[in-house]
Amino acid sequence: MAEIKPTASASVKATSVQPKKSSNLISWIAPVVCIIAGYAIWRFMMGAASGFKEPDAAGGFWPHHVGPKDAFHRIYEGGIIVPLLIGMFLIVIVFSIERLLTIKKALGNGSISDFVRKVQYHLANRNVDAALSECDKQRGSVGNVMKAGLRRYKEMINEGGLTTEQKVVSIQKEVEEATALELPMLQKNLVFLSTITSVGTLIALLGTVMGMIKSFAALGEDGGAGAANSLAVGISEALYNTALGIGTSALALIMYNVFTTKIDSITYGIDESGFTLTQSFASLYK
Repeated sequence: MAEIKPTASASVKATSVQPKKSSNLISWIAPVVCIIAGYAIWRFMMGAASGFKEPDAAGGFWPHHVGPKDAFHRIYEGGIIVPLLIGMFLIVIVFSIERLLTIKKALGNGSISDFVRKVQYHLANRNVDAALSECDKQRGSVGNVMKAGLRRYKEMINEGGLTTEQKVVSIQKEVEEATALELPMLQKNLVFLSTITSVGTLIALLGTVMGMIKSFAALGEDGGAGAANSLAVGISEALYNTALGIGTSALALIMYNVFTTKIDSITYGIDESGFTLTQSFASLYK
């Protein structure tokens, strides 16, 4: 029977990378709070009785005020779709701030390319401890992945039971597992921005259609000059919804593209780190 050589997966130690603990609390609470805040802004600020010539004294969930005194209170006439759009706008703001802080932390200190070059220099001089020290200074996602790989790199230098190829595979596996734990944290909650990019426009279109329905219904019922006021209210409802929806979707799209670009730069740095470790070990420790 032919001798079976041990494979890297059977001989290599389990990964030392530990899963990161993260909370999804903001993902559940923030959208609900933002929608409630959107309604509060629409109902109690834009729909304040003092901002209308003929306020609806009965009040309630959706008072039918007439004659807004200024542009801010005129937005109230946009109808019940407006608070939903305001809530979506607030969601974009909240998750943009949350992603900004997270990605800023993930970028770490200094330039990623400079960090990788310093690690390459230390590895070329067989100074793994100095390379690990650079990872501690970087304190970002690239540094975390590089540090996990360097720890396995250091173990493999003195490992006598594996071939060079198996050692390289072990280092590569460690980098891949560390990467698999870092990337989800970077992409988390971006789904809210990508969803609002398209859904915001659709909801605005719904508000626009509702406003136009109200306009043509007023023309059909009253006709002539008597329908002018109802027609104006219906058109304003349509246009305010359109403006809010387009503005919200545009902001969400811009922020989504900004964050994905930053994540791509981090991902490229991680890929370069893995390549640096495997190529360095393969060339120095044959």
